Amino acid sequence: MLSLLVSEQIRQADAFTIANEPVSSVDLMERASKAFVGWFINHFPDKQTAISFYCGTGNNGGDGLAIARLLKEHHYKNINIKIARFSDKASADFNINLSRLKQTEIALSEIQKNDELPEENATIIIDALLGSGLNKPLTGDYERLVNHINSLNKTIVAVDVPTGFFSEGEVQADAVAIKADLVITFQQPKINFLLPESGPYIRCWEAVNIGINEQFIQSLNSPYQFIGEKDIRGILKPRHHFSNKGTYGHALIIAGQAQTMGAALLSAAAAAHAGAGLTTACVPESGLTALNSYLPEIMAIVRSENKIPDIEWDKFSAIAVGPGLGKSKDAAILLLTLVKRHKNPLVIDADALNLLAADKILLQKLPAGSILTPHMKEFDRLFGAHKNWWTRLQTGMQRAREYNIYIVLKNDYTITISPEGKCYFNSTSNPAMASGGMGDVLTGVIAALLAQKYSPLDACLAGVYIHGKAGDELALPNRLNVVLPGKLTSQLPVTMAKLMA
Repeated sequence: MLSLLVSEQIRQADAFTIANEPVSSVDLMERASKAFVGWFINHFPDKQTAISFYCGTGNNGGDGLAIARLLKEHHYKNINIKIARFSDKASADFNINLSRLKQTEIALSEIQKNDELPEENATIIIDALLGSGLNKPLTGDYERLVNHINSLNKTIVAVDVPTGFFSEGEVQADAVAIKADLVITFQQPKINFLLPESGPYIRCWEAVNIGINEQFIQSLNSPYQFIGEKDIRGILKPRHHFSNKGTYGHALIIAGQAQTMGAALLSAAAAAHAGAGLTTACVPESGLTALNSYLPEIMAIVRSENKIPDIEWDKFSAIAVGPGLGKSKDAAILLLTLVKRHKNPLVIDADALNLLAADKILLQKLPAGSILTPHMKEFDRLFGAHKNWWTRLQTGMQRAREYNIYIVLKNDYTITISPEGKCYFNSTSNPAMASGGMGDVLTGVIAALLAQKYSPLDACLAGVYIHGKAGDELALPNRLNVVLPGKLTSQLPVTMAKLMA
């Protein structure tokens, strides 16, 4: 897993690398700039393109100066640099790179405080004004310059972090920051890149390795982790000869009502396709024909109105509840009965989350290790209103620890929050998956993995990754704008087989 660091930890990791590699700070800056340039020239190969650098006088500006010099060495013809001299301070590495730059023929100018801002004819703007570590909103000349750059309608590439955007912490809705088409960031994504507040400021990002000491990074024990394919390959368990349906568990999906049987069908189908040896759906009597027609492999327990079915709870390896269940009195009694009688971890989604939000005492009685899968609004109903995603993370860590549960907070980079206070960001999925029913499929996948005796944490991490990866395999090669949940369920075993190969 890739540990994601806050700004202070990044500085510690840089300092450790400098001291123990050993390497000078300006040489580490050169290495970072070369990594940036290596990615840049492969994606912007036209060496006649006019490129304008806006550099501050700190280390981010020093990166910008080094990148400009290196691009010149790669025969980019039309480069100019504008240095924002808004104070008398400059870092030592900035000054070294400025001295090196002056040995080239790159055009260089300065913007002083209160200067009229220059016209801009370049096609690409490189933002190297301010890097990570910013902890207060932009004001004065920086605010004015950033607003000016955003107004130019140019392709903007930011070095490490867009100027004005916080690497971590609360991002205000009206924050003044560079709106970058691309961020080429060093070593790892910054935590706020993975939260929705980054949307207006970062169209896409790419992390380039600059050789920071990985052992030291891991020793910092960051609560924030980024999950990749290698991690999931290490979790998944291939099927073996002489196994049978009993080997892979029995999943029960309690879901659906007359008007929302689709949610039950998708969730149960996902459980079957994700490998549960047996899948049973507890559905209303009116949905039985639909269930049998949709996937005859799924067994049924029929719910009658005003009557809780007699269920042998202990015969199921995993139970998921909520998709399309409704919020009726009967649904509430069914959920209460389940929580009282089943002592193994539950997967709780959709309407069952809203029932929990209305009964906080029941929330406190969930079996240890249960998995809640809310989207943003469901999370806020459960745990209170939040103004931003950073505070949701902090609340999620607190509540997961308090209730001994896992919270799968759905998002572009869906976040699994563990009782140990860790936040695991998923690296798969795409906008084509923004379609009703996708959450129901995810619930079924996680339930199937629980049924197969994966730990709750592994079921969350692998379930979320596989779900997103299946969507990627459908959408990206085929350039699909929309992936429907029903199609994704059929892709699940294909995706899992590839990961287990």
